[in-house]
Amino acid sequence: MREEYPRPDFVRKQWRTLNGTWQFSEGSGGETTEILVPFVPQSRLSGLHKKLVSDEMVYERTFEVPADWKGKRILLHFGAVDYQCSVWVNGHCAGGHQGGQTPFTFDITDFLREGPQTLKVCVKDYLSDESIPRGKQFWQEKSQFIWYTQSSGIWQSVWLEPVDPVHLEWMHFTPDIDNGTVEITYQVSDAAPERYQISLDIRFDTERIFKGTISANGRRGRMIVDVFQGKALRGAFHFTGWYWSPEHPYLFDVTAALMDGPDCHDTIRSYFGMRKIHVQDGKVYLNNQPYYQKLLLDQGYWKDGLMTAPDGRAYAQDIIKAKAMGFNGCRKHEKAEDPVFLYEADRLGFLVWESMASFWNYTPLGGAAFASEWYALIQRDYSHPCIVVWNMMNESWGISHVYDNCQQQHFARAMYHMAHGMDGTRLVIANDGWELTENDICAFHSYKHGSKDDRAQQEKFRQGIRSIAGLSDLVEKAMFAKGFSYEGQPVMLTETGGIAVNLTCAAEGADKEGWGYDGAGGEESFLRMYERLIDSIYASDLICGFCYTQLSDIEQEQNGLLDENHEFKIEPEKIREINSRRAVTNAFSIVI
Repeated sequence: MREEYPRPDFVRKQWRTLNGTWQFSEGSGGETTEILVPFVPQSRLSGLHKKLVSDEMVYERTFEVPADWKGKRILLHFGAVDYQCSVWVNGHCAGGHQGGQTPFTFDITDFLREGPQTLKVCVKDYLSDESIPRGKQFWQEKSQFIWYTQSSGIWQSVWLEPVDPVHLEWMHFTPDIDNGTVEITYQVSDAAPERYQISLDIRFDTERIFKGTISANGRRGRMIVDVFQGKALRGAFHFTGWYWSPEHPYLFDVTAALMDGPDCHDTIRSYFGMRKIHVQDGKVYLNNQPYYQKLLLDQGYWKDGLMTAPDGRAYAQDIIKAKAMGFNGCRKHEKAEDPVFLYEADRLGFLVWESMASFWNYTPLGGAAFASEWYALIQRDYSHPCIVVWNMMNESWGISHVYDNCQQQHFARAMYHMAHGMDGTRLVIANDGWELTENDICAFHSYKHGSKDDRAQQEKFRQGIRSIAGLSDLVEKAMFAKGFSYEGQPVMLTETGGIAVNLTCAAEGADKEGWGYDGAGGEESFLRMYERLIDSIYASDLICGFCYTQLSDIEQEQNGLLDENHEFKIEPEKIREINSRRAVTNAFSIVI
């Protein structure tokens, strides 16, 4: 069962999980059975492992509020429910939510009574609607090609939390390594007094960096803390000893308290990393040094849990295994990942390109639903240092006419500018793969690297990735949408490879046998193909990073470096040796 704290970057001492056994029924008057939350009914780990025949489902359970929470406001949190739901507490509607990727919270205090409480969640997941954001979930009966089994209903953690009426609602951290400071913004509840205090204690390992209290008023505020204590720049030397990076994932621990004189109303624990990402001279810079990104495409699917990892440790194990193979990050694909994964990426040092589930057919309502969730995700994940790119749409999914359709071009550009408007510190990609509009990275996809016996195509790929003009023959569609062209952005090959090792039969329920973008046979054949691909990429002075497809096998798609149980197929040291032939940077050699 998922028992870890669900929101590791905003932690309170008191909480109670509502994960575990619930009652579940499908459709109107359907048979009631047990389900293990937060695993979806289509998954094995839910205990049901069934295909749904209705768009509607109902979850029910009882719970009790601990006696020592008396006098507190009780918050009910949902990590994510796919796709639309209403929540009922003791027969009262606490609220509703739409969007399968984003969290939501209800204050249920006024609906509580003495003794056991009843909780009901009514969910609608429109399985055949191609206009709502659903990512890689297939809208037909069986998974096939690049589409996977549907995931309906509750798929992230549910939990209770007691708070004082006066409490912090969120806190964001914006690092500025050039000035050695961090900007802290926050929001407090409506019940906060006219004037109050925010007390901060910031530590690096065991060393106290800052301790102080500021007076504040209003619901929102900001403060700036000198983290490096005047050591941001010293002559030509950068103070790199505390920078966050995949090589050195240094984190600063924060304890923040909301005070009213001597009374402490709320205390939260959080953290931040001093990290900067920007583009300059056609390259991506991390902490003011050019940085070569070696990414894995990560779908975030699991054999038994589908979109939900079996436990929090599984996220850490994926990252540890990716780093063992010489990768320094991932491009999350068509899924907004669980905050526990982002915490592990922060802690272990792993770059993340945050993604969002696409819709398939463009409609204005579908576009509005996508925009609403995208806004909520940036708000949720703003403070994670691991996230370096907001990466929205993929291969023109949902905007299939973006090449020459002004409405869809405006939508893609609007999402780009909205992300930059909310966060001025990260890079943004509106559409990844081809038919690019406004992007901070020229991100293209190509699997045309040549099969093991096609030497002509291998050479065409090797030469093509050396110039912008040469890329046009390697991409499925036009590189740029009509009216747009290359403007000197860093160029990254953000999908490539997909080499299958020892193809087997497809997973249970899939529509056909397993496949990959290319086949290698056994380990030695794979390593020769992988070596040729990576060496070709490294030989290009144009390319400043790549993303290999993919981390793990999923159902019929069997081109992962890990199998469907997320275990190594190839000895990781052999892949690491190939990946390590090009250094990422020399940014971390100077410490003062």
